Parts: sequence; C-alpha cells; structure tokens
Amino acid sequence: SQIDIMAAKVKMDPVEFRLKNMKDRRAIRVLQAAAEKFGWKPAPAPSGRGLGVAVGTDSGTFVAEIAEVQVDKRTGRVQVKRVVCAQDMGLVINPEGATIQVEGCITMGLGYTLTEDIHFKNGMILDRNFDTYELPRFSSLPKIETVLLDLKDEPAQGGGEPAIIVVGAVVANAIHDATGARLLQLPMTPERVRKAIAATV
Repeated sequence: SQIDIMAAKVKMDPVEFRLKNMKDRRAIRVLQAAAEKFGWKPAPAPSGRGLGVAVGTDSGTFVAEIAEVQVDKRTGRVQVKRVVCAQDMGLVINPEGATIQVEGCITMGLGYTLTEDIHFKNGMILDRNFDTYELPRFSSLPKIETVLLDLKDEPAQGGGEPAIIVVGAVVANAIHDATGARLLQLPMTPERVRKAIAATV
C-alpha cells in the first residue's frame, strides 16, 4: 500500500508510521487493538519477518489487519500463517456472528489475493470449473484471530464485508517485508511473486 511505501522510504515501522500520521480515533483504536493482539514488535520494512499491516473503512466500520506470511523465494509460493483482524463496528449485536463474518471475509479475501485468477483467450473465459480456478481450502488457511471492539454507546455498523477490503494490502505488505518485493496486482500468484523478487535483485 502507499502508506507502507512511505513508511519504508523513511525507514519507519509501519504501525508507528500509521499511528503518527492518522487522525481518526477509530482508525487509531483498531490499529492499536490489532497490534496488541498480534504482539507487534516495531521494525522498519523490509525486516525479513514477513509481517504486514493494513487499515481501512467500509460500511461505517473500521478494520485493521496484521498478517504473517512465509514466502518461498525459489517457487514464489506464499503461505499466510496468521492474520489478526480488529474491527470497530460500533455496538456488536451478535459477537459470534460477527466473528464468523470476519473469518469468512479473510478466507474469501485470501482467494482473491493469492489464487483466484481468470484467464481469457479470444474473448472466451478459460476457467470454467474449479480444476483451474483455485479457491482457498481449509488446509491452506492461516490462524485467524478476531478482536471486536464492543462499543455499547455507539451505533451498530456493517459487519458483512469490511474485513475483506484490506486482505490484498496486508498480504502484499507482508510479502514486501519478507522479500523486499512490491506486488501491485492480484492475485499474487507464485509466478508474479517470483518475477517481483527477481526484479529486486
């Protein structure tokens, strides 16, 4: 993301950079909650740890995610090991339902981010079944941890999709932290990751 690019240019930890420059108290609150749950230790990127941060807002809800990835630099394969998501959706009416929504959003977002590619030839879609269009499988999912900021005095906000909006950014930022390579196109397939890594050498 552009914020991570700026943080890296000034050699500043991406969480600290955001906290220093964000003004919205809700954005600050979710980022602090995610960093605390994750056990964030400051370091400028690329640190080699494979950690990424992203913050966004959708449907009146603020969301912050921190991801840990492992990148095979030879094959370009990315394995997301852990995702922490903090969500400020005001009053949480159904915490169990909200947690399940967050987990589903992250799972769906990982598909968009890493594997779900559509190929065309002469205007025809080639991917017509799941033999070539790869969805996330339970075996490939990371550990997902959700923090819901239950704010009883604030109005309830949307919880169906906010967690999906930053998945691509958080994984791209984690890949950059692991390898120094910047990816700006989804999905971040092994071939694209390999090419981005090769371009940094």
